[in-house]
Amino acid sequence: MDITKIGSQPSMKGPAEWFTGTVRIDPLFNAEDPARVSGGSVTFEPGARTAWHTHPLGQTLIVTAGLGLVQLEGQPAREIRPGDVVWIAPGEKHWHGASPNVAMTHTAIQERLDGSAVEWLEHVSDADYAG
Repeated sequence: MDITKIGSQPSMKGPAEWFTGTVRIDPLFNAEDPARVSGGSVTFEPGARTAWHTHPLGQTLIVTAGLGLVQLEGQPAREIRPGDVVWIAPGEKHWHGASPNVAMTHTAIQERLDGSAVEWLEHVSDADYAG
């Protein structure tokens, strides 16, 4: 058993290669092999969002605060609120982030396949974000 104490893992700024706007990532857990699951708490300031991306084994988002948006390629963006749980299937191209005027925090849980949990793609354009 391992207990990770609050504050033992530093927050980090979401890298500009993967995010638009101000994003803070707080690592929660990263299981050691042979387990492959990891999770983090991600806070998006208003208007901030991920780039388009996919996950080889899918991703679960649990919204914990604020008002957010999530969009699958080819579909309209959908609002997400605290308590909502979003399942994104393996390989689905998507993005997620805050609404234009309200910040959003979610817990993101994903698994690694061959050492990778995500494939980052192009940034979400302002036009796509605006819907």
